[in-house]
Amino acid sequence: MNSLAHDGPGPWILLFPLVWAAVILGGITLLRRTARRGRPGPWGRPRAMDGERSPIALLGRRFAAGEIDEDEYWRRLSVLDEQFGPHAKGGPA
Repeated sequence: MNSLAHDGPGPWILLFPLVWAAVILGGITLLRRTARRGRPGPWGRPRAMDGERSPIALLGRRFAAGEIDEDEYWRRLSVLDEQFGPHAKGGPA
């Protein structure tokens, strides 16, 4: 009977470095894709997305914080929706 001690590990030993390289590359790819989508990675803050910089999002944050009341929110939202809404000319599609 052949044993590992007499014949050596054989050519399959090359499989282990390839598996570890795939694991490391997969982890790096996952971290980069997570950071690119604006979600916080393990060491960074989330990047602001385009929707978070929009005037409509700012208005929503002001309403949620209690800086403006509901009537003012709806009045300003109707004006902003005409200029920056999804169906506005020149607005984001």
